[in-house]
Amino acid sequence: MNINIVNKSNNEIPKYETNASAGMDLRAYLETPVELKPLQRALIPTGLFIELPIGYEAQIRPRSGLALKKGITVLNSPGTIDADYRGEIKVILINLSSEPYVINNGERIAQMIIASHIQAKLYPVDSLNETERGAGGFGHTGHK
Repeated sequence: MNINIVNKSNNEIPKYETNASAGMDLRAYLETPVELKPLQRALIPTGLFIELPIGYEAQIRPRSGLALKKGITVLNSPGTIDADYRGEIKVILINLSSEPYVINNGERIAQMIIASHIQAKLYPVDSLNETERGAGGFGHTGHK
């Protein structure tokens, strides 16, 4: 699949690091470093603009190493970029650690996954078909 991208940053265009990678790393595009204090969040620009085909979305997800080592994660994970959005890709980061963290220009801050999706039509009804599970949720799959 080919996706048009405009790169207004001084960073390289995202790419897959291995032939089996699902995500491409996104890098911060900052004039000055941004310090995230504990529990602080910030909207970090990437300088990237994409043109997705209809039926696809870009999902913005945390980088596992950054989350594990520094406590930095994507707040609305996964974030969704719709096919008709033409604005800059920006990432909402939050610092869940007890230490301040400085984000620098060019730093890998998140990953982007391109995924297909469908649009469903919802039909109002008075009741739903019964299942063995029923209304049990949040850990109630029937397994003990």
